[in-house]
Amino acid sequence: MLNTIKKFTSVNSVSGSEEKLRALIEKEILPFVDSVQTDAMGNLIAYKKGENSEKKLMVAAHMDEIGFVVTYIEDNGIIRVSNIGGIRPIASAYHPVVFANGTIGILGIDANTKPEEIKINKLFVDIGAKSRREAEKKVKIGDICAVAPSFKKLAGGRYAAKAFDDRIGCAVAVDAARNAKKTAMDTYYVFTVQEEVGLRGSKPSAFSVMPDYAVAIDVTTADAPGEKGVSVTLGGGAAIKIKDSSVICSKVMVDRLTALAKENNIKHQYEILTAGGTDTASMQLAGAGSVAGCISIPTRYIHSPVEVLDMADVKACSQLLTALIENGIE
Repeated sequence: MLNTIKKFTSVNSVSGSEEKLRALIEKEILPFVDSVQTDAMGNLIAYKKGENSEKKLMVAAHMDEIGFVVTYIEDNGIIRVSNIGGIRPIASAYHPVVFANGTIGILGIDANTKPEEIKINKLFVDIGAKSRREAEKKVKIGDICAVAPSFKKLAGGRYAAKAFDDRIGCAVAVDAARNAKKTAMDTYYVFTVQEEVGLRGSKPSAFSVMPDYAVAIDVTTADAPGEKGVSVTLGGGAAIKIKDSSVICSKVMVDRLTALAKENNIKHQYEILTAGGTDTASMQLAGAGSVAGCISIPTRYIHSPVEVLDMADVKACSQLLTALIENGIE
């Protein structure tokens, strides 16, 4: 799975501009499903017929990441930007960014800005241009950029990269599709767009699939230094979500995931996320509703250029999702 993760983290995929990652995911999952299509929103929907077609399972992982959009170019060539998604300005500052056309820049903060004053409107991108005219040869209003891709091996089977949120969820979904020896019910692997700007892609895709059962695969906050009230730990195994600010997960799904984890000796823990939401909420409310839950990958420093995870947790999440796909709910 490590090679898949490296591929998925090698491209930018800001909300609304997920095309490059979608192409990579489609190529990876196509051999393990019966059909693949892209809907009007840009969601990638891969279908695998199950042994029992009376019930449907939807697995969702979002393809998009946070990023920046050009709002203004100053006379001196400095580029002003606004956020797409939940940007943490301090975490993003003084990192290289890359635009869709390959233009490289550095994300900076206005000089003499006090720490408490660091907001999005204090950020700028410097591409080296000496004037607005020179900058406009490379970048125009409305262009999108994101922190440049990175992937670093740390000690103890841990890795750092930008946008593990949610490339790692996409990789887990593909890995489960690859490893599942059987499919209990009709299963839809949905790789959604625009999650970071309001769960936008998962809403129409969930209404298209109309699942009976649904599980999102996403990251969750782990035990970074200074974090308070966080029960999830890096290395603690797959995190079975109980609730976040957007959803209370079905007890049926929580209990089923717990039982499968115990039956298969999969290391697991429980998650309550006090802020933030996932595509679980959209799937739960589609049509007449679904039995919905979420398998979360413990991750430190979320929405920064150096998100950190433990590959043992990633493998546990893949094993748990695989078990769900193979055995179903009932």
